[in-house]
Amino acid sequence: METIKLREEYIKLGQALKASGLAESGVDAKHAIEEGLVKVNGQTEYQRGKKLRGGDVVEYNGETVRIEE
Repeated sequence: METIKLREEYIKLGQALKASGLAESGVDAKHAIEEGLVKVNGQTEYQRGKKLRGGDVVEYNGETVRIEE
């Protein structure tokens, strides 16, 4: 499981996908989210701007990323 360390209070879902390398670009992240392929804390998420905070877990394409403060 990969982790992303927060520099601020939160990171947006689309940014987290790019930062972790799960999506090559913002466009790829946008399409994956819109198609319902991304889960946050076990729930399918359709909002690219969803704010992720410490403890949140993102799942996409068989990979898992934990957000840490």
